Amino acid sequence: MPMKTEEWVKYVSERFAEYVETPRDVRRERRLQGKRRRAPWTVRWFGMLPLSFRLWLTGWKRNKNASE
Repeated sequence: MPMKTEEWVKYVSERFAEYVETPRDVRRERRLQGKRRRAPWTVRWFGMLPLSFRLWLTGWKRNKNASE
């Protein structure tokens, strides 16, 4: 069910007031924490493919060195 216009304006104005009232340092720290929690760009762009390739490659190198 969509929000009514009045509810939406109230929600947006509350969010904006909260943003303006928080100090710049706190906003910056929240943004940095969000970036730290985010997955690496290789996972976000390509999923688990880079990880699986890396695991396969390191396993292949170990097996190759063990057989020599």
